[in-house]
Amino acid sequence: MQTQQRPTAAFVGASWSALLCGAVAYLSGLWLAHMQLNEKGYYLTLLLYGLFAAVSLQKTVRDRSEGVAVTNIYAGLCWVSLLAAILLLAVGLWNATMSPSEKGFFAMSFVLSLFAVVAVQKNVRDLGTVPDTGPKAMME
Repeated sequence: MQTQQRPTAAFVGASWSALLCGAVAYLSGLWLAHMQLNEKGYYLTLLLYGLFAAVSLQKTVRDRSEGVAVTNIYAGLCWVSLLAAILLLAVGLWNATMSPSEKGFFAMSFVLSLFAVVAVQKNVRDLGTVPDTGPKAMME
């Protein structure tokens, strides 16, 4: 059986930084965008839904790999939710009256946020389950 290592502080910091950069960029772009309030609400909801779906899918995949029981319907819903969030963003951007560079900005900050939230969730789980083996822990 393979032993699990704690994520390094550098990886944890990079993961959180990527999540903050992606989410803040997306939200700043949304705040400054020239669109109706209902459109801003749509894109905000997609970010929140996408982040939750990505975390839920990561947890489901990890649970299954560790032998934790996960129902097929829940795993399927996780996949459908993540794909729906991405598809809804793509449809929204395709039909939006923004410039192509604005559309690309929203797409890239959305994808960065999704990737980063998966890394953050992995780190949170690893830090909670893997015992600390650093110098301080060895002294105890």
